[in-house]
Amino acid sequence: MGFHKVAQFAIHVALAAVLSFHVIESKSTMEQMAKASEMMRNVCIGKTKAPVDLIDGLGKGEFAENKELKCYSNCVLEMMQAMRKGKVNADGAIKQVDLLIPPEIGEPTKKAFDMCRNSGDGIKNGCDAAWALVKCLHKNNPKFFFA
Repeated sequence: MGFHKVAQFAIHVALAAVLSFHVIESKSTMEQMAKASEMMRNVCIGKTKAPVDLIDGLGKGEFAENKELKCYSNCVLEMMQAMRKGKVNADGAIKQVDLLIPPEIGEPTKKAFDMCRNSGDGIKNGCDAAWALVKCLHKNNPKFFFA
């Protein structure tokens, strides 16, 4: 399997991990998802230098106005295929949820992405557009919010 296919598989697994922390799965699946999620987190921290305490605050609904944190959000969302070139890609995210997330979690997650599909409209900066999406997703689906 080529690097591109492995990377794409890792991103798909990471999407599942990030969007479904509340899913009860087999131990090995949760371990795999946690590893993929940690890989994605580490890549995006390395790219953006976002402070870890601010990243951890996202899961608690704490949205510190910080450029690096906004760009971290963009990085994660791009890896999840929920953002593409600074634009919200709700259809791409919904497709991934359909493929990877159980319906009891996937349905509210898909609804949140659908409700937030226009959250980045008119925002030219990709990090700011991702930030608008993150805030919208949290507002519309706080129970399964990711960070």
